[in-house]
Amino acid sequence: MEAMRSVTKSQRPEALPNRVPEWVMPFIKFGVAVVDIFIAAVSFLLAFRLREGAAIFSGDNSLWSREFSPYSGILIAAIIVRFAMLLYQRVYRFHGVFSYVQEGIRIFKAIAVGSLIIVSWAFLFRGGFAYRDFSYSRAVFVLDFLIALVLYLLFHLVIRAIQTRFRKRGINLVPTLVVGTNAEALQTVRELERRPDLGFKIVGVVRNGNDPGPETGELGGVSVVGAAGELADLIRELRIQEVIITDDSVRGESLFDVMMQTGRSRRVEFRFAPSFFDLLPQKTSVEQIGVLPMVRLFREPLSDTDRLIKRLSDIVIASFALLITFPVWLITMLLVRFSSRGNIFFRQNRVGMDGRIFQCYKFRTMFADADDTVHREAYKRNIEGESGEGGLHGKVKDDPRVTPVGRFLRRWSIDELPQLLNVLKGDMSIVGPRPPIPYEVEEYNIEHRKRLDMKPGITGLWQVSGRSTISFEEMVRLDLFYIENWSLLLDIKIILLTIPAIFRGEGAE
Repeated sequence: MEAMRSVTKSQRPEALPNRVPEWVMPFIKFGVAVVDIFIAAVSFLLAFRLREGAAIFSGDNSLWSREFSPYSGILIAAIIVRFAMLLYQRVYRFHGVFSYVQEGIRIFKAIAVGSLIIVSWAFLFRGGFAYRDFSYSRAVFVLDFLIALVLYLLFHLVIRAIQTRFRKRGINLVPTLVVGTNAEALQTVRELERRPDLGFKIVGVVRNGNDPGPETGELGGVSVVGAAGELADLIRELRIQEVIITDDSVRGESLFDVMMQTGRSRRVEFRFAPSFFDLLPQKTSVEQIGVLPMVRLFREPLSDTDRLIKRLSDIVIASFALLITFPVWLITMLLVRFSSRGNIFFRQNRVGMDGRIFQCYKFRTMFADADDTVHREAYKRNIEGESGEGGLHGKVKDDPRVTPVGRFLRRWSIDELPQLLNVLKGDMSIVGPRPPIPYEVEEYNIEHRKRLDMKPGITGLWQVSGRSTISFEEMVRLDLFYIENWSLLLDIKIILLTIPAIFRGEGAE
């Protein structure tokens, strides 16, 4: 390994000098999207013109000609579908590494799937049944596919070529830190410095505590800006967006702390050298940056597609549950209203995903103006590992604040039905970690806060694996397992296990 020359901390590099203003990239993406919409319209109109040879626009007061009118609805659908498919294939992602081949494959997938959807729309819906007996020309759709494919490929590959030219001038590069000063770190620095078209700019190298050599210096012409213990501060100070870890002696706990301290809002990506394969969680992806194999750790527990699937399933399930439980709502509202004074619903601040505070709804089960001191103390004892009498998440045994009707509602989990409204609002999910109270989160350590990586749920693994009988640490482990291994099938299994648990009366005692 080449020698490292000493530098002082005052010589740390500034944040990336050629960083463009924050409004530039959204503006470019918007411009590309507008051109894509224009290409979708031109492709379909040109396909019709080449096949039918008829006029598209009318010479009188109407917009479309008589020949094109049956296709007008298909034109609107084509524009929407083409844009949606390009968005789904993430062609508007202009940061980090890209490949011309992979870009071409994404474009082909978007156009091919989009064409299938457009054809299905045309022959199933017939322009809203206004042209039920009209026979659409299949050649128009074939030509539309071919023209769109050629135009989109040309346009997006030209955009990528322009992007590459800017990158060679030091623009549109992702500010990156390399953790480690070993041979793998040197190879990584040299490759990324040699290939700016890959989209990375090494701002500095971070020395791990076990590395030999001075605490500051240079590696491959890049400054050693600090030690691994300063990584979170360096990310914030240098506005880092990528961290590449090449040293397999980096402790997983330390890295986890860094990820929690930097927060999701910074959208920092962490990549690992291949020697880290045995330490990685399930949700990783393998990709190549130049000649370097890299493993990317997913900062987001769910991909965009997974998040959409989970959100849609939440809306469907919550709506169906509200419908079938409506009579229970009416009876419960009457019982709560006439059993004791106070509001029917109880609203309490809870901590949602990423620490966002929201109001959680329940049917009131306690006497009005009940003191929460005993509850706070129970939470604190439980988090600190004292079993006490509380059981899971600080429940108070034989709580005198709970009304007789409230005990019945809690036993059968009826008090939690209003949380379906939280699901529809988007604050909660049907399945997820338990929603903590703010003063509970104040007692959390770094590992506990990982529970906030996903929306809280009405039910979860913690509920079907013991309900009110498991400890706080066991609940955290179950929540983290759920976050790491989420799937729609897992949600369905948990829901199916929750239903018999409710009918057995295993709610909060």
